[in-house]
Amino acid sequence: MRRAPFGRTCLLLLIAATLAPTARAGHSGDTTGTPDLVVDQKLLQNHWIVRDEDFGGADDCAAVEGGISQGTHRVLRFSVSTPNIGTGDLALGDPNVHFANNDGLYEFATCHKHFHFRHYAKYELIDPATGKTWRTAKRGFCMIDVAPAPQLSDSPPKSWTYRICGRVGTPGNQGISAGWADEYFLFLQGQMFVLDGGDGQDPVPPGPYIIRITVNPPFESDGTPQDPCPFKDLQGFCHQLPELHYDNNVAESLVDIPDHPGRSGVGPGVNDKAPNDSDIHDDNGERID
Repeated sequence: MRRAPFGRTCLLLLIAATLAPTARAGHSGDTTGTPDLVVDQKLLQNHWIVRDEDFGGADDCAAVEGGISQGTHRVLRFSVSTPNIGTGDLALGDPNVHFANNDGLYEFATCHKHFHFRHYAKYELIDPATGKTWRTAKRGFCMIDVAPAPQLSDSPPKSWTYRICGRVGTPGNQGISAGWADEYFLFLQGQMFVLDGGDGQDPVPPGPYIIRITVNPPFESDGTPQDPCPFKDLQGFCHQLPELHYDNNVAESLVDIPDHPGRSGVGPGVNDKAPNDSDIHDDNGERID
């Protein structure tokens, strides 16, 4: 019989020893319908910035997880919102339970010291002339109700339901209510592409590019219990989450990368105000990046 790695065994024992009932909001979730996730193209188009930033240190999880070398690097930051415009909530519950069950939905992020959902969103920077793509520094997601999205939903949003990411031994309650959106502001760790090769990829020359965001992206499972295929679309590709439609999960925005943006930056997001604390932390004070 194959034994679990020692580190994972210790983590599971810690979860089992401290796990309490799943945390819930004071409002009941609606799981009678089916969720439908989209990407807010207007928000993506209006909230990006190119600027020079400093990276380094053992506590810089964006650098650690993104493989970014210490020093000053040019980055393209951007905000992403993924509203649920479906007829029911996307209800995931406590990541501790999913991780203990080894169902492949969550993985443990050693730098952030909390759980990240797998295959939630795919960020790509694309050269429209050649089709070349660059990957983002972001590696994980915590899905909670961050902002109501009445402009993209057929019905007015109800009260929020899911507001706790959870961490080892601290129960979470993840999900996105119908009529609400999960948002990742450009100020958060990992919400960026590294443009100068500081993450081991080829440098991105100045010019026009496309940011493409895919929520609940298609993938091919390797067939192991750690990489399941919970749902399939009509083309036979796997998806982690159930949806009414899988053909509305992509949004794109054209960006123009300048030659010398400096530290103050260039782009429509240059005057974006710092988000409210509730926009970047859950109800337990845990950062959602």
